Amino acid sequence: MSNLGLFPGSKPSNSVIVSFRIPYYTHWGQHILVCGSERVLGSWDVKKGLLLKPSHQGDELIWSGSLPVPAGFTCEYSYYVVDDKKKVLRWEAGKKRKLILPDSAQNGQLVELHDLWQTGADDLPLRSAFKNVIFRRDVTLKVERPLESVQNVLDNEDSVIVQFRICCPNIEEDTSIYVIGSPSILGQWKTEGALKLSYAGESVWRRTLPYIHASLIMLTYRYCKYGKAKKLALEIGANRELSVDFSASQPKCIILSDGQIREMPWRGAGVAIPMFSVRSEADLGVGEFLDLKLLVDWAVDSGFHLVQLLPINDTSVHLMWWDSYPYSSLSVFALHPLYLRVQALSGNLSEDIKREIEQTRKDLDKKDVDYEATMAAKLSIAKKIYSKEKGTVLNSAEFQNYFSENEEWLKPYAAFCFLRDFFETSDRTQWGRFSVFTQDKLEKLVSKESLHYDIIGFHYYVQFHLHKQLSEAAEYARKKGVVLKGDLPIGVDRNSVDTWVYPTLFRMNTSTGAPPDYFDKNGQNWGFPTYNWEEMSKDNYGWWRGRLTQMAKYFTAYRIDHILGFFRIWELPDHSITGLCGKFRPSIPLSQEELEREGIWDFNRLSRPYITQPMLQEKFGASWAVIASNFLNEYQKEHYEFKEDCDTEKKIAAKLKSCLERSIFLESENKIRRSLFDLIQNVVLIRDPEDAKMFYPRFNLEDTSNFSGLDKHSQNILKRLYYDYYFQRQEDLWRQNALKTLPVLLNSSDMLACGEDLGMIPSCVHPVMQELGLIGLRIQRMPNEPDLEFGIPSQYSYMTVCAPSCHDCSTLRAWWEEDEERRCRFFKAVLGSDTLPPDTCTPEIAKFVLRQHVEAPSMWAIFPLQDLLALKEEYTTRPAVEETINDPTNPKHYWRFRVHVTVESLQKDKELVLAIKDLVRGSGRSCPPSQGNELQVAKSSKEAVKEQPASAAHVNASSLKQAAAVKV
Repeated sequence: MSNLGLFPGSKPSNSVIVSFRIPYYTHWGQHILVCGSERVLGSWDVKKGLLLKPSHQGDELIWSGSLPVPAGFTCEYSYYVVDDKKKVLRWEAGKKRKLILPDSAQNGQLVELHDLWQTGADDLPLRSAFKNVIFRRDVTLKVERPLESVQNVLDNEDSVIVQFRICCPNIEEDTSIYVIGSPSILGQWKTEGALKLSYAGESVWRRTLPYIHASLIMLTYRYCKYGKAKKLALEIGANRELSVDFSASQPKCIILSDGQIREMPWRGAGVAIPMFSVRSEADLGVGEFLDLKLLVDWAVDSGFHLVQLLPINDTSVHLMWWDSYPYSSLSVFALHPLYLRVQALSGNLSEDIKREIEQTRKDLDKKDVDYEATMAAKLSIAKKIYSKEKGTVLNSAEFQNYFSENEEWLKPYAAFCFLRDFFETSDRTQWGRFSVFTQDKLEKLVSKESLHYDIIGFHYYVQFHLHKQLSEAAEYARKKGVVLKGDLPIGVDRNSVDTWVYPTLFRMNTSTGAPPDYFDKNGQNWGFPTYNWEEMSKDNYGWWRGRLTQMAKYFTAYRIDHILGFFRIWELPDHSITGLCGKFRPSIPLSQEELEREGIWDFNRLSRPYITQPMLQEKFGASWAVIASNFLNEYQKEHYEFKEDCDTEKKIAAKLKSCLERSIFLESENKIRRSLFDLIQNVVLIRDPEDAKMFYPRFNLEDTSNFSGLDKHSQNILKRLYYDYYFQRQEDLWRQNALKTLPVLLNSSDMLACGEDLGMIPSCVHPVMQELGLIGLRIQRMPNEPDLEFGIPSQYSYMTVCAPSCHDCSTLRAWWEEDEERRCRFFKAVLGSDTLPPDTCTPEIAKFVLRQHVEAPSMWAIFPLQDLLALKEEYTTRPAVEETINDPTNPKHYWRFRVHVTVESLQKDKELVLAIKDLVRGSGRSCPPSQGNELQVAKSSKEAVKEQPASAAHVNASSLKQAAAVKV
């Protein structure tokens, strides 16, 4: 076998043979390859890695290969699936493997590495949410000395060394890991003979032992825990097996990397609430970072292990209530001043400021958030405190450390805020010489000698205190065993610090959104510029890595907003207002040549708005001629096109507003605009603005009169091409795109990652998420299954977060009241009842829906706080419709919902706390994972240990019947 250049000419004189072995099923034409950090394994060049060979062993397909290495050899390595040309098709998730030869390995000896393929899910228990929060122990485990000595054991040709290695991230205090099995050295399934393993660090336990036998044997075994209960608790599942072959000419060492100990999957529950929606006795008109400590205490009392927030970055682009939209970041690094607790800025507040704070609290203590008044009040008070303490704070060692760690983003952020306020706009094209960012201009502006440094320093000061307050809350949550989950927005505002400093990373002439879906039949236009992924890749996505590193300072889990955007984004021209006439980026368009081969020729007819006089008369009635004279030209008898000054949606909106100011039309602005938009969207193909010979089928093209006016032959061709574009031809491209970007995010921090995978889901998405260990989202009223109106929580997979509602839709109470016929269908389909459901979502109904979710197999059940409050009538006095956080159909929605009860009051409501806790604990969530049944000592070494069930709890028939019997 080739030694791949490590030992040119011949094997090293003192070498050890390393054999790689891994079971893995591949498709035809696929192979397994191992590649590593040293030259012998390709130096991370997969083309030069070691290609393994397949063989069938029983029901398994085993890939193996070997090569000589010098004694004492160490390296990192990973396994890859490649095609015939060694092109990487997929690779292992998780950390790189470490190859360290045993001290006993000598010249000519064989070291067999028995590995298991690592998926993203295998790495999840080692993420900070579990490792540092949920599985955190007061007593830190210490690396132990090996419990055995195997020196000189390999001098016997009939001997073999076996090293057991098992990962156990969740270990109780005073608990040890053992291995028990069929041979006498493993106790012959007797508890007193189980072999104790020693802790090797990084959640791994191991034990090396000599095993001598002169024939082919089968060793069966399992891992188990032994703790305070003084009983061995077996891992679940079937027995593990090892075939030991002594027919080889040289003695050998087998290293069994057995993955993770098999236990019942840990399942937890949590509460979701936007930071701005929290209400406490101390806050000023809006939830504040320090309120999280109270919320964490309430979560712990309620049996929760997670608190989920919406984005908390600064969004103050317009300096008005539009900035309440939390997904339009001014900076992806800066925290929002809205969440600052001003009374915590100093321990020596003057009496005047104390009185002002108290009066401000009373003034802002309204039903919902008054964004503009709250921002103005907080910044005004903060400036007064800053004027007295700026010297002390900005010269402190604590601030200097913070500044040195964050100056790369903090300086441009402070400069941007100054320029925004000075020029009274965030539109940098209005900033004169500062419209184009340069490092030299920045340094002069933020210099301590600058005339404006006092203002610059104020922005430093605010961010420093926001960091301190959020860090305090985050550390409190960790110590209390509560995961703090953040939100990673898919976009940034086009007038942001990031687009100013890094303009090449964005496609500024485009806008992001979503095609028509559950939320909006006209699609969504979020207004963010799309990303220039090619440019971002040049430094291995450094901007993204920086974002995740920053988030990890505060959060141990995060939600990836619109994860579909990492596969493909819905891209719109920047002149669009709606989200309908877009295209996917990246995607493979329809070429003019391809269309001509299919018999499609009239590209102007298909790609220009198709407008006829009968259409105008139908839409506008008697006003059609006035509309036509202002917006259209007749280029052919009874055929019209838009005038140049209104040939885009934005131009139409602007001209229509001008016309209405002159009272030209009697109809409402919304009605006329919608009709004009219908006309300009009446296309079948969208021509690529960068390549006139490339086209994209318009979403829902069959709904257009342009399409219905075509002959049947052309219609059939275009329908087929439409289906191909949206559902087939892009899948491999989108998969490869996601596998370039998402692993960078996941490897940038050790936070637990969840993906918001709602909407039109390409078939490649869920396999990639599964491969990378990304947890999906399941909302019962928006099922992934096309044949279901309502999702079935008991059938959700473990790798999901389940919830009855989310911030982008109505709450459980509001949804229940919206549609009587749908309510009846839900009552019949989900509760199994033919009776008439109540008009309102009673506490009994809310309890049933919540129970469905906590009993689901999903890793997490996360509930909006509003849905939890529905468990008690006294919290349902507020109209349900007012509890909705966002209306996705309204791009100018005011994000201002504020809970009508304080966290302190919720803490005192022991009845509600107990009701929630009973639901959570009754479902088996938030409890230590089942460690299997007590080991029953086998009567003989041949007796098999029964396999234990590994399925999570499901909603059973009796619970359905019970809920259906609720008196309504």
